Formats: sequence, structure tokens, C-alpha cells
Amino acid sequence: MSAIEVRGLVSRRGEQEILSGLDLAFACGEVTAIVGPNGAGKTTLLRHLAGLDQPAMGRVELEGAPLAGIDPGARGRRISFLAQAASAYWPLRAHDVVALGRLPHGADLSRPARAADTQAVERALHRVDGSALAHRSIDTLSQGERARIMMARALATEAPVLLADEPVASLDPAFALQAMEILRAEAARGACVIVVLHDLGLAARFADRVIVLANRVVAADGPPAAALAADVIDAAYGVGFHHVLVDGVMQPVAWERRQ
Repeated sequence: MSAIEVRGLVSRRGEQEILSGLDLAFACGEVTAIVGPNGAGKTTLLRHLAGLDQPAMGRVELEGAPLAGIDPGARGRRISFLAQAASAYWPLRAHDVVALGRLPHGADLSRPARAADTQAVERALHRVDGSALAHRSIDTLSQGERARIMMARALATEAPVLLADEPVASLDPAFALQAMEILRAEAARGACVIVVLHDLGLAARFADRVIVLANRVVAADGPPAAALAADVIDAAYGVGFHHVLVDGVMQPVAWERRQ
């Protein structure tokens, strides 16, 4: 059984159709990268998978059950969602921001933390090299440091499904690579990892599967070498790509705009 599925999913914003009749299934133990041009519906799809948006038609299922019918608390324990440019709106300590990831498990920040919650928070901070930031106020951190803390919050939930929307957008190259290595490690422990990326090179290197969205539908779905083939992404992005082989991984490089 797939961890999460969409069947006949149609998404609309007002009168505008964003996604048209998608059928997809996502397995545990894999990193799936969702790519495509701006406006292709990548974030919209991820929000549907998280249960944050309801489809105009079709359905989303979590482990065979309709997602819309699952209690929000249970859903929060099963699905961890890292939003694009996620931030905090109060000057909390970084440690307390990460601890928010334990709320679906019954954590209460107004009381002494349970051992299981404390350990999960410490593990998550350690994995993003954020332990030294734990006692700093979130509003004193750089954009990249905040991004790492937000990833730690998502990891602290220890959910079997991890959805991440552009998690490397604010990170320098070293931490972008670290973030992708963390997502790969989550898949290795058995999680279903679905990540929206603009960096096709990272998708080619770290994903088991790439889904290319364009013109409201799935333009390609398969292993990176197939889904990111020149004819596919040239058409999807309206750009001429060169492909460069680096350590056995074909890296797409945007080279010229197509008129």
C-alpha cells in the first residue's frame, strides 16, 4: 500500500484550474522531488497532500483512508509539513520553535517537557547543526539559520510522511546539501519524503523519483534521468538545457531562453 495517494485530483483557485485530474501514489522509503516552472501547481499539490487544501474534485488518501476524514491530531502525527519560507511570528527560542513539532504528540510548552519530546527536539536540532542556536530567539537568526530551525521542527514530529516545500531556498550550498542529505536519511529510515525543488541539479542527485508538473498536469514521472531528459524539461520550462555528467549523475543546466 502506498503511504499517500491522489486520485483524479482537480484543484481550482476561483475560476482558475491549477491542477487537472492528477493520479499519483507515493511510497515509503523514497525521496520524490516535484519540479516545474513557477505557477505549475507544485505548492498547491503539496498543500493537498498535507490536507491543508481541499480538492475541487478527486481525493487524497493516507494509508488507504480518505485524508479529509482523519482527525487533525492523528493527521499531524502522520504527516509533517515544512512550508515554503516557513517562519515564526513570535520571538520564541529556537528550541521552543522546534518543540512545536511535538504538539501532535501531546506536548504542552506550558509544562515541563516529557523525556520523549525532549529527546526528539534534541535529535532534530543536532541533525541540522542547530544545537548552538537552541537558546537564541528566532528573530535574531539569519534567514538561513531560521530555515534550519524550521526543518528541525518538521523533523521533530518524526512523522512517516514528510512534505517539504523549497527547503533549500534560503540555504548556502553547504547547508543545502546537508538538507538534502537529511531528507535522504529520512527516506532511508522508511519515511515517505516529498519535496518541492527549483534546483534541478539537487533533484537529479538526491531524488529516487522526479515528478515534473507543467500546464496543470504531470509532464513526466519517473527516475531522474528519464523525468529530467532534455525534451521533457525544455518543453516544461521553455528553456534550452544542457546536460552535464558529474560523478555519474546527469545535471541539467539552464542555458538559453526559448522565445
